[in-house]
Amino acid sequence: MIEIPSDLHPDLVPLAFLLGNWAGAGVSDFPGAEKCNFGQEVTFSHDGRDFLEYVSHSWVLDSEGNQVEPLESESGYWRIDKDRKVEIVMVRDQGIVEVWYGELAKQKPQIDIVTDAVARTAASGPVGEKATPDVELRPYMSAHLKKVVTPEEVAAMAKSLGDMPDDGIAFFK
Repeated sequence: MIEIPSDLHPDLVPLAFLLGNWAGAGVSDFPGAEKCNFGQEVTFSHDGRDFLEYVSHSWVLDSEGNQVEPLESESGYWRIDKDRKVEIVMVRDQGIVEVWYGELAKQKPQIDIVTDAVARTAASGPVGEKATPDVELRPYMSAHLKKVVTPEEVAAMAKSLGDMPDDGIAFFK
């Protein structure tokens, strides 16, 4: 169930499914760097204006799934227009700023985005689209994230079910 906050800017309703905390793990495999497993936490929030705030932290995981060291941090802002076009401005901890554009799919919670522009500070060093002379452009990090549901949210969902027959859902009550 997706709850749309009463103070969410009306333009952001199509992105309401993103609101909240997400967590998961994945694999980083960039040429020239050691392949590793990583954990990631992402938060999408809003303050009533016409954008979602995005914050992400990731860290290297050891073979037992324990946090070893920070990997990347990024933050940014997501907007959507009436034609379901999405724009994202993101800042990475390495001193890199990215602009992304994309579109929200119809009838499913999927957003396809591509990088439009990348800028960097002097301290960040050279930056490209993660391609090298020897390696084609390809994804270098992928993760599977799930929405984190707090006990309070579970209780609220159970309460909203009302009186239901004991069909396996009753344990929520």
